[in-house]
Amino acid sequence: MSEETPRGPHIDTLCIHGGQHHEPVTGAVMPPVFQTSTYAQEWPAKHTGYEYARTHNPTREALERCVATLEGGTHGVAFGSGLAATNALLQTLPGRAHVVCGDDVYGGTFRLFTKVFEKHGMTFSFVDFTAMAIEEAIPERTALVWLETPTNPLLKVFDIAAVAARCKAIGAKLAVDNTFATPIFQRPLALGADVVLHSTTKYMNGHSDVIGGIALTADEAIHTALRFTQNAAGAVPGPWDAWLTLRGVKTLALRMARHQENAKQVVAWLAAQADVSRVYYPMHAADPGYAIASRQMSGFGGMISFDLEGSLQRAETFCASTKVFTCAESLGGVESLLELPATMTHASVPAEQRRARGLADGLIRLSVGIEDPGDLIADLDQAMTASKA
Repeated sequence: MSEETPRGPHIDTLCIHGGQHHEPVTGAVMPPVFQTSTYAQEWPAKHTGYEYARTHNPTREALERCVATLEGGTHGVAFGSGLAATNALLQTLPGRAHVVCGDDVYGGTFRLFTKVFEKHGMTFSFVDFTAMAIEEAIPERTALVWLETPTNPLLKVFDIAAVAARCKAIGAKLAVDNTFATPIFQRPLALGADVVLHSTTKYMNGHSDVIGGIALTADEAIHTALRFTQNAAGAVPGPWDAWLTLRGVKTLALRMARHQENAKQVVAWLAAQADVSRVYYPMHAADPGYAIASRQMSGFGGMISFDLEGSLQRAETFCASTKVFTCAESLGGVESLLELPATMTHASVPAEQRRARGLADGLIRLSVGIEDPGDLIADLDQAMTASKA
């Protein structure tokens, strides 16, 4: 009789217990909020390992350990926003490094790359990994490949393992923004990525009351460089933000399951609408990314995009007419949101570039929450009618 290979805790369990322990002095089950800027030292430079809160904070460290565990990494480095985490990773590269990025990317990332780092000598190429050979898309001089997958807002799916193999062959590093999928549905480190990033503002926290970011890795050199930059630049989250995010993570598995359940019903409704020319959702069998998504993802959450027939004005009217969905930027909260990328999250991308990449003026992005799905569909239905007037 063969012996079964012992398995570690399920990710649902890790959401609640991963990287955490009871507070040793009082036995508090939930890690406390250490609201302090500094720590007493027994003797000059003789301390407990905590000297200044920009460098170390126990609440922040609990969050870092927890999310690292969820992603299958050994280290987490938390920041004050998702863009701060992105900025820190780019700062670890040589000054004239070349970065390859997916062509469909969050507008804030595009702005940071092209308006900040290009001024300091870095070069960027934005490529569609679904339409180019990987060897052509990633030249040998590349220092870093940046992937969102699924992407924002067109929800393209890129083959993480294939890109990772190319990066390894040429000595480049691979960073994957896993904000949309979360470790519940996708674990890029296991597929060969070197570092995973999240805007913890989104699904990780899940309640639209925190701004934060985090980078996870099992690479000691990347961790050391990120930790140095975190301390040197100081873009750290406050302890309350870390605590709120850690509390949110405890229900991540439950929330993602409900987001997905609701999204599938909304996708089915949208696909049947004559005024919707295309629905973007990678776990829908009609989506171009479905084959890769089914291979590297175990599911997907509540992010849906769709092309609404008609003018930009009609799309604006649709977004302004919903009553359950709130027209707002951001995503991943328990409440449903919708937005118009052309004038909101991706307004920093020049219009001609947006359209060339397939981001139409009538593209609407939904973040489907955990409300009753019938109420959500009824709300979209009445907005559809209102936008025709």
